[in-house]
Amino acid sequence: MTSRASEIYRVLKENFERPVLPSLFKDPFQVLVITVISQNTNDLNTERAYRNLEERGLLSPEAVLKASVEELEDALRVAGLYRNKARRLKELAEVTMEEYGGDLSKLLELPLEEARRRLLELPGVGYKTADVVLLFCGRRPVIPVDTHVNRTAKRLGLASPRAGYEEVRLSLQSLYPSDPELYLDLHLLLISLGRKYCKAGRPLCDRCPLSHLCPSASSERSSFKDVGAVSRRGSAQ
Repeated sequence: MTSRASEIYRVLKENFERPVLPSLFKDPFQVLVITVISQNTNDLNTERAYRNLEERGLLSPEAVLKASVEELEDALRVAGLYRNKARRLKELAEVTMEEYGGDLSKLLELPLEEARRRLLELPGVGYKTADVVLLFCGRRPVIPVDTHVNRTAKRLGLASPRAGYEEVRLSLQSLYPSDPELYLDLHLLLISLGRKYCKAGRPLCDRCPLSHLCPSASSERSSFKDVGAVSRRGSAQ
C-alpha cells in the first residue's frame, strides 16, 4: 500500500462509520433480487418492493419460480419497470434452480475467477453485481465499483479519469492489500464519501476531510480563484 493510499484510507476510517450491512447481503440470490429491483429507481422504492416480496415469501429461487408472473409484478410495481423486473427474477430463479440446485453459495466455493465468470453468465448480472456477491456474500477479495466508488476513486487520483469499470477495480486493488475486510471497508467508505461530500454535480471540497489529499479539490480551488480574479478585474473596469 502506498503512503498516499494508506493515508486516504486512514482519513476515511477516522471520518466515516462503516454502515451495518442488512442480513440479505449474506444470501447471493437475495443480493441479485435487490439488484434487479434497484434498476432505474430510488432507494426508498427499492426497499418497498423488496419488503413486498419478503411479506409474500418470494425471496428464494423456489418461491419465485412457483409464483405467478402477476404476483411478482404486483409486488414489484412500486419500483417501476415491474414487468421487466418480474421476468428477470423468473429467469434468475430458473437458472439458480436448474444449474445450482437453488443454492448460489456453491459458486462462492469456486476459485475466484471461475466464480466471477459463472456469476457474469447469470441473466442480467454485470461486473458490479458479480463483485458485490463475491465480496459481500463470499468475502472474496474484489472491490465492487458503483457510481460513488468510480467517481471518488478518480477524483482522489486512485484511478485514471478515463478508466472503465475493470481498470478502476484493478487500480484500487493494486493500491491496497488483498484483504476482503479492507476491501469491504474501502468500498463502503468511498460510497459514504461520495454521498456526503464528493457529490456528482457540485462536490463540497471546502468541507471534505480528504481535500488536502485530493488533486480534484486543488483544481476546484484554483478554478474558484481564477473566476474570482476575473470577476474582480471585470468590476474594476
